[in-house]
Amino acid sequence: MNTVYTRTSIILHWLVAGLIITAFLLGLYMSDLALSPRRLQLYSYHKWLGIIILALVLMRVQWRATHRPAPELAGMPRLQMLGAQTAHPGLYALMLAVPLSGWIMSSASGFQVVLFGVLPLPNLIAVDKPPDHVFKTLHEVFNYSLSGLVVVHVGAALHHNFIARDRTLSRMLPWLGDRR
Repeated sequence: MNTVYTRTSIILHWLVAGLIITAFLLGLYMSDLALSPRRLQLYSYHKWLGIIILALVLMRVQWRATHRPAPELAGMPRLQMLGAQTAHPGLYALMLAVPLSGWIMSSASGFQVVLFGVLPLPNLIAVDKPPDHVFKTLHEVFNYSLSGLVVVHVGAALHHNFIARDRTLSRMLPWLGDRR
């Protein structure tokens, strides 16, 4: 039985991970800038990244629904298996919630998302100034929740690689080889 993830799963995993980190750091940076053309341009880039992430995560969900993931490694403690079985759906939910909440926040604020500056996307909600701060708060909560879960995910992967010395991380990085 193959215990390594498919090449498509691996590529989508690392591509989405890199884009999420980039979008998160860009969001932190741009939110503290004074209103300027540069800040508005960075907001556009941030929105573009969000839409690309959303599309890639939807591809990941579709791929996962039609292709079995690599099975859990034999001998993994039950608590760790339970943690993985809980964390992965949470990661997927938040990877969808973050860009969707950003798109909704942008729509509610009256700033349409225009992908790559040429493709206007439909507003997901009517412009509604009073509750737009609610959507901003939701977007931030989802972002920080995703960040926390990613830290736990990375910590678990490093634990498996350096402490348990099992093949968990090498299944997503096959060139690491067998760590036993």
